[in-house]
Amino acid sequence: MPQRSRTEPSQLTILHLVQPVEGGVARVVTDLVKAQTEEGLHAIVACPTGGELGPRAAAVGAEVHRWHAVRAPGPRLALEVRTAARLIRRLNPDLVHAHSAKAGLVARLAVRGRIPTVFQPHAWSFDAVTGSSARLALAWERYGTRWSTRTLCVSETERRAGEAAGIAARWTVIRNGVDLDHFGSDAGWGGAHDADLDRRQARAEVAQLGQVPDDAPLVLCVGRLCRQKGQDILLTAWPRITAAVPDARLLLVGDGPDRESLVRSAPAKVTFVGAISDIRPWLRAADLLVLPSRWEGMALAPLEAMACGKPVVVSDVSGARESLPPGHEAHCLVPPDDPAALATAVTALLSDRRLRTALGDEARTHTRAACDIRTAAAAVSGLYQDLLSSPHPLTRKSATR
Repeated sequence: MPQRSRTEPSQLTILHLVQPVEGGVARVVTDLVKAQTEEGLHAIVACPTGGELGPRAAAVGAEVHRWHAVRAPGPRLALEVRTAARLIRRLNPDLVHAHSAKAGLVARLAVRGRIPTVFQPHAWSFDAVTGSSARLALAWERYGTRWSTRTLCVSETERRAGEAAGIAARWTVIRNGVDLDHFGSDAGWGGAHDADLDRRQARAEVAQLGQVPDDAPLVLCVGRLCRQKGQDILLTAWPRITAAVPDARLLLVGDGPDRESLVRSAPAKVTFVGAISDIRPWLRAADLLVLPSRWEGMALAPLEAMACGKPVVVSDVSGARESLPPGHEAHCLVPPDDPAALATAVTALLSDRRLRTALGDEARTHTRAACDIRTAAAAVSGLYQDLLSSPHPLTRKSATR
């Protein structure tokens, strides 16, 4: 595979190979390529059509190419690898950055260490399946890591989970960040220090869409409607919550394969909003964000909610503790797959306005100090430079950032 001379004073070209193209992965990649483009890197995104990633990446300055690939491995895998290999040869990037399990599988088979390859799991594939599928996914990750110049985790717990599973990777940890100019801006929202006005303005905007008819306590859950995100756990907990807080309303934002089954099982006072392009009015209108995931790397929705000054309740999976401000664990962290504990935590916060306000203010301060996408993107660029400066990138020792 041809390579650009590392001594040429040319613009650094990074190819992001991505599947899936919606949800948190799409938002992470969009924010990353936006920051990289502003930094002067040549960011290329290769991904399937039909999702939000392609248009959003193009809008922030990335060069976008179609790479047709389904979400899960299957009979088309060999074709997906061949088309990715042809695309990589044609674009001749300095480095390939593969996002999530499917793109990580294809990129490493297509490149096989011939150019530097960063694999970012965005949560481990073997957590998403059971039985023989989980064993096969783990076996691949243990084998395929030989072709990852570096495995980039978004939390220390994600890295530790990989190590515990026997993956002998060269690790780097760079925690997720959010676009604080987008989620933390005070312009037009009544000012950072007037949370009540902020909430009222957003609630009026959301009410115009017909979803929130009154000023009821509002719980928001944002994520793909699938087993990973645990909306079924929240729906099981919801009757216990409304028994204690009768006026509470729950909005589920997102779409996905479990939508029909979730709609069928939903109790009263639950609204399915569907996929939306701008989550900010919904976050600002809510009193609380809940994400009861069964597994994660580090979920993005809680960071976005905290940037908007909202408290969160999240399950204690990879990245959750690291994303919370110090001291929030007692109020905001629950065991995974535990509807009773989830109901207790949500009820306690809905019943205590002063606590919600205090936690929200601390969350906003925390994200501004520790969760800026510009800081995360700069660390990723530093990782690229480190790998490209090595004559033997697959033999470098692990590093943690």
